[in-house]
Amino acid sequence: MRTSDWVASPWRRRVVVAAAGALPVLAFPAPDLWWFAYVALVPWMLVVRTAPTGRRALYDGWIGGFGFMLAMHHWLLPNLHVFTFVIAGLLGSLWAPWAWLVRRFLVGTPSPGRVAAALLVVPSGWLVIELVRSWQGLGGPWGLLGSSQWQVAPALRLASVGGVWLISFLVVAVNVAVAVLVAVRRSRAPALAGLVAAAVVTSAVWLWSPRPELRDEARIAVVQPGVTEGPDNRFTREEALTRRLVGQDLDLIVWGESSVGYDLADRPDLADRIASLARETDTNILVNVDARRSDRPGIYKSSVLVGPDGPTGDRYDKMRLVPFGEYIPARSLLGWATSVGEAAGEDRRRGTEQVVFDSGTGLRIGPMVCFESAFPDMSRHLARDGAELLLAQSATSTFQQSWAPEQHASLAALRAAETGRPMAHATLTGVSAVYGADGERVGSWLGTDESTTAVYEVPLASGTTLYVRYGDWPVQAALLVLLVWSAFEGVRTVRLRRRTGPPPPAPPARTAHGSPARPVR
Repeated sequence: MRTSDWVASPWRRRVVVAAAGALPVLAFPAPDLWWFAYVALVPWMLVVRTAPTGRRALYDGWIGGFGFMLAMHHWLLPNLHVFTFVIAGLLGSLWAPWAWLVRRFLVGTPSPGRVAAALLVVPSGWLVIELVRSWQGLGGPWGLLGSSQWQVAPALRLASVGGVWLISFLVVAVNVAVAVLVAVRRSRAPALAGLVAAAVVTSAVWLWSPRPELRDEARIAVVQPGVTEGPDNRFTREEALTRRLVGQDLDLIVWGESSVGYDLADRPDLADRIASLARETDTNILVNVDARRSDRPGIYKSSVLVGPDGPTGDRYDKMRLVPFGEYIPARSLLGWATSVGEAAGEDRRRGTEQVVFDSGTGLRIGPMVCFESAFPDMSRHLARDGAELLLAQSATSTFQQSWAPEQHASLAALRAAETGRPMAHATLTGVSAVYGADGERVGSWLGTDESTTAVYEVPLASGTTLYVRYGDWPVQAALLVLLVWSAFEGVRTVRLRRRTGPPPPAPPARTAHGSPARPVR
């Protein structure tokens, strides 16, 4: 039975397309079937190419995008409830133009030239979607397809050249080639050539891309208190765990996001207790304060460095907040989300700039807070500003039993590989992890069931990756590809109209007796 026959029923087609759109989530943690990413889009594309019209393809793109977004964010359901479906529906519409492109190039029996063009244009369309939805106002870059390759060494090398964007482009291109091999027998040559080209590019990057130049090591300790009730119990547990690190000869101790629930200026007793820990361990401690500021209005989430004499004055205020978790976009319009789920009752305030500061031992650190580790540009800017170690302080206790903690921890591997700088992902409740400058894991993860500390010997690196130097050039190249293709289609359409000329005039209407009707005057 042909695919077009099987999905002839409108309802059956909707279910099939939504399920096909959700398939890529299996390539991410926790299933972590990274290899599946290279064929995960094939069922979706095979259905889209059977769409009888371009309008139907647009609808298939929307439904498939809804399935993808809902699967990637399913762990929000206990907190946002029905609003999760609203978000998935809105963001899913971004895939409508992409599906139209799939049908435009792969419908029927495409020529070899059309298949060759599809290997460039279709991945470019996907990359533009990932760019648009990476805007914080639309939810940010959670679930970029290239992020599924976080533990594949050749893919991490690609990230050092073109970031997660280059990985996404090649993954989609491979899916297009596989779809052609499955469904179009007469145009398999360009599809095979595309697969060979992807392998050649990956091999060339593996052999000749610049590698981080390893030098000294830094000893970093992560304090993970686990699930606790209230900020006071959490602080006490963090205090007890930190005392275990006495005599460890450390360069920095890192606590997770919201590890301190009070402004240290308002609670000098807490500042003194942290300073006492810094004296006992002979190490500065990077805490994270989630509280209303005493020196300015509003609630901030801030990375604060505390030394033996108290706060050192080094502070970073979180800039990119979690939609609905830390603020509600267009609160006057969407404020009703607080009545159907656990959305933010009060918007957190944003910081204004990223900072790099000295840990106290000469180590230059670049802090980020939680969700910010998903943004490639933030870690790249920190590396440009001289950070030797990237840090993300996180808390995912709300989603403790979901796939979110592992997915979040995996993002640090991409950020490390992109920048050529090691990165530590320190959380309150797990998963905590550390990665070297090439994105490879250092030591073991601290799971969501652990309440402990861990010391990591992190190799530091120097040098600059091509991604830090040239930025998001794959996205710019994708935009150029779409622009060139649009111009080509425009010129082609104009030429076809000129060749065919204007349509012939309609024949005159006739009366019931067969004679031409007289014009009305």
